[in-house]
Formats: sequence, structure tokens, C-alpha cells
Amino acid sequence: MNRTKLLCFSLFFWWLILMLPAATAKAEGIRINSVSLVAVGENYEISVDSEISLNPTLEQALEKGIVLYFVFKFSLVDVRWYWLDEEIVRGKYRVGLRYYALTRQYHLNHGSFSQSFNTLNEALQVMGRLHDFTLTVKSELKRDIDYIASLRIWLDLTRMPKPFQVEALGSSRWDLSSDKLEWRMKLPTPEQPFQMKGQ
Repeated sequence: MNRTKLLCFSLFFWWLILMLPAATAKAEGIRINSVSLVAVGENYEISVDSEISLNPTLEQALEKGIVLYFVFKFSLVDVRWYWLDEEIVRGKYRVGLRYYALTRQYHLNHGSFSQSFNTLNEALQVMGRLHDFTLTVKSELKRDIDYIASLRIWLDLTRMPKPFQVEALGSSRWDLSSDKLEWRMKLPTPEQPFQMKGQ
């Protein structure tokens, strides 16, 4: 191997080493792919398609029997120039992810359901998809005005055991959250649901 080839090989090798942490960082986190909002009678339902990936620290916590709770939070705010902004619609959905070493299965738990999976990837795929979740209407809605909507998904550290909360404080290894998605919209109608791609 001549000097030129050796130099090219060395440069390529170091480039791969430098790119590896960046590729790993991109694989971890929460990404919102799409959001839809539909009117069903007097209520509104939201569906979210997202991708959730865990880093090695969180996977190890699962294997130790720690339940990881994830929160989906949607809100619709009436922005008023003459008074304080008012949250008029809210949706907060919490789901727990747990690993049982005895059966080697992952479980998703919510108040209304429990589901088991053979692999972590299968559990994360299902957890990242929220379908037809009914929102809470807190105030009178008007169809002819623009509202500010926001959506965020995150790992809820407050539901973890206290020793892990202390360890997680200020540590990026435990900080798992999507970017806050925010947009302006009018209320959907049964004939015209709202749909939007994530960022």
C-alpha cells in the first residue's frame, strides 16, 4: 500500500470515528411525525404518530425493573390581546413502559389497557402512536378564530423512584423529550379534519 492510499484510509477511518457519536445521538430521542385532530360530535380527538428511541442508560433502567412513563401533552390556547391567554382544550396522556425479566417481555400500561411485546422496538413503535384520544374542552369554543396549538412528548422523571430522580437531575442521559411543536389553527369540523406533518 503506497503512502497516498494509506493517508486516504487513515482519513476515512478518523472520519468514521468522528461521525459515530453524531449518528448515535440522532438515533436517540423523540420525533413527532404527524398530528391529526378530528371533530366527533361535541368532542375532539387527537392522533399522533411519533418515533421514540431510548439511549443505553434508559434501556439499562428498564432492565433493572424501572418503569419509564411517557407523557403526550396537547393544548389549544386562545391568545387574547386584551387579557391573559386562556387554555381552552387540553389532552394529557401518560403511558408506562416496563420490562419483566421473568417472561422477557415488555409491557405498555395505561389506565384502560395493558399490552405485551417480545421486543423493545415493538413496544416503542406502539407507544409512539396515539390514536383517537379524546381531548378535554375547558371553555367555550369558537369556530371562526385562530387558536395556538402545541404538542410535546417527554419522559416523565417525576414518576420514577427518588434515587433515580436525583441521578437524573441535570443529566442529559435521562433527558428524553421531543421538540415542542406549535402552530396556528382553526377548529376542525367533521367534514374537514386537521392534519399536519411534524418537523
